[in-house]
Amino acid sequence: MRSEKLEFAGSQGAMLAARLDRPKPPPRGYALFAHCFSCSKDTLAATRVARELAGHGIAVLRFDFTGLGHSDGEFANTNFSSNIDDLLRAADHLREHYEAPSILIGHSLGGAAVLVAAAKIPEVKAVVTIGAPADAAHVEKQFADDVDTIRQSGEARVQLAGRPFTIRKQFLDDIAGQNVLEAAKSLKAALLVAHAPRDETVGIDNATRLFVAAKHPKSFLSLDDGDHLLSGAAHAAHAAKVIAAWAERYALNDPLPAAPASPPGNNSALVQETGKGAYLSWASTGEARFLVDEPEDLGGFDAGPAPYQLLSTALAACTTITLRMYTDRKDWALGRITTHVTHAKGDAEDGQPPRDVFTRTISVEGGLSAEQSEKLVEIANKCPVHRTLERSSHIDTAYADDET
Repeated sequence: MRSEKLEFAGSQGAMLAARLDRPKPPPRGYALFAHCFSCSKDTLAATRVARELAGHGIAVLRFDFTGLGHSDGEFANTNFSSNIDDLLRAADHLREHYEAPSILIGHSLGGAAVLVAAAKIPEVKAVVTIGAPADAAHVEKQFADDVDTIRQSGEARVQLAGRPFTIRKQFLDDIAGQNVLEAAKSLKAALLVAHAPRDETVGIDNATRLFVAAKHPKSFLSLDDGDHLLSGAAHAAHAAKVIAAWAERYALNDPLPAAPASPPGNNSALVQETGKGAYLSWASTGEARFLVDEPEDLGGFDAGPAPYQLLSTALAACTTITLRMYTDRKDWALGRITTHVTHAKGDAEDGQPPRDVFTRTISVEGGLSAEQSEKLVEIANKCPVHRTLERSSHIDTAYADDET
C-alpha cells in the first residue's frame, strides 16, 4: 500500500490537508471518506478503514474539512453545507488527477454528508454510512447545553471531544435546513448502512430510519459490539472488508485480467503479463496465483516479488523444508526454523562476469547445541535448490505460436 499526503483548495478557499491510501497495483476504484463531526482524517476509524480498503484494491482519499485537523480555514465559518462543498472539491481533485470516486464513505455526520453529496457526484455508484445520523441536527446533542446561548448570542465556545470549538448560529440554521432522509430516499446509488447496535452517540434507530427511507439496492451491516468511533481495530477491519466485498458488485472495476491457469506438472510455472504497467504479471504454479513485478525505481509498481526475490525465496523455502524433514527424522524437538536469504552480485574476477552471491542465515527458536547447529549447516548445503544453484543448469527455450 502507498500512502501519500495531498492538498487541494476547499470550498472556502482554504487549503485542505488530505491523504491518499492506494494499492500498489492499479486501483479497482476510488473512494472518498468523510470523517465524523469535529474529527479529522487521522481518526482510528478513517485510517484503519482506508488502509484496509487499499489492501483490497480500493484507493481512498480522506481529508480534513475546513478548519479541522491539518487543514487551513476557520471552523467557526463552516457548516454542514460547506462540508458537502468540501466533499465536492475533493471529488473534483480525484477526477482531475486520478479518477472520479465511485464510492462515498461517511462516518457519523460525515455519513449524512455523503448521502447529500452523492447526488452531486455523477460517478458515484455506491454509498456507505458508518454510525450516521438520520438527521443532521442530531449533532446538536454534542453541545446541547450551549444551544440556547448560541441562538441568543450568535455563537458560543463549546467543548467537543475535550477540545474547544466556536459554534455559530449559522451552523444551527444550516443543519436545521438539511433533509438527510430525503437524500437517502432519492439516492441513485447502492447503499450500505453500517451501524453498531450499542452505539451510544448515534442510536441504532438512526440506521433503521436511513435504511427504510432508501430504495433498493440497500444493505445493512451490524458492527456488533463496536462503539461509535470504531476504536477497536477488529471492528474497523471487519467494516472495511465487508465494504470492499459489497462494493465489488456495484462500484469496482477489475483493471487486472484473471490469473491464467497453471500449466500441468508439479514443477511447472507460468508467468503472463497483465497489460498494466511495464512489468506487472500474474504467476501461476500449482494452486497458487500471485503477482510478480519490479521495484518502482526500475519502472514497476513494486506490487509483487521481483525475479531475484523469488529465487531467494526458493532457496530459503527449500532450506527450511529440508531442515525440518531432517530434524523430524532425527526426532530433534526443535522450535520453528527460519531461513533468511539475501542476493547480491559479487566482484568480477579474471575478466569473468560477477558471480551471484546468496547469503543464507538459519535460526531455530530455542537455540541449538554447537553440534546440532553445525549439522544443520551441513544439511542446508545439501538442499535441492542449493545444489541446483551451485551446479550449472541447462535451459531449453522454444517459441510457441499464440493459439488464442
